[in-house]
Amino acid sequence: MLALWWHLIRFGFRLLYNELAWTYDWVSSVVSLGQWRRWQRAGIPHLDLEPGQSVLELAHGTGNMQIDLLAAGFHSVGLDLSPNMGGLARRKLRRLDLPADLVRGTAFRLPFGSRSFDAVFSTFPTDFFIQPETLSEVRRVLRPGGCFVVVTNGLLTGRQVSARALEWLYRVTGQRGPWPDEPQQRIENAGLTYQYRIEELAHSQVLMIVATRPFDEIES
Repeated sequence: MLALWWHLIRFGFRLLYNELAWTYDWVSSVVSLGQWRRWQRAGIPHLDLEPGQSVLELAHGTGNMQIDLLAAGFHSVGLDLSPNMGGLARRKLRRLDLPADLVRGTAFRLPFGSRSFDAVFSTFPTDFFIQPETLSEVRRVLRPGGCFVVVTNGLLTGRQVSARALEWLYRVTGQRGPWPDEPQQRIENAGLTYQYRIEELAHSQVLMIVATRPFDEIES
């Protein structure tokens, strides 16, 4: 019975990222009590970039963070495996007359040259981001000193009934448990440094990981 439950949860998320991608913005706003976009944006200052520098967003979704990254003055490229998300993001950016530098692909094999980006960014990804293949590719495309910022979770800390009910929903759908393996060890094994950061917002917390490619590397 438990296996069936988790199968249904995974199927629901697959639909949300693909056939039901058009509902994603609405769903994410509802399940965060309207804080989803604030949670996403909380990661931008941790990129530690200057205007004009380059950032790759993994799993760009409906394109909201592409809008924010471009507004911050960065050269932003987005990658997503879902063609549905790609279509939504492209239309959203074009409606705003913004460049839609979007690529369909997998984080396991990034279609970019080595040392192509000053930062890599992802918000609320599935556990693909701590797979060895992803971490190896992230390190490869980062310039020395570049960082990989991942907003992993937003926690509702308010006492209202709606916040407690949604936190219960997050737990039963597996979004409040630990990752399958401790991410710190995997990140460090990939040759990146590791930091865990918490951003305090009104009535919520944003949890994120900041991994950096060191400067003092000797390339083989």
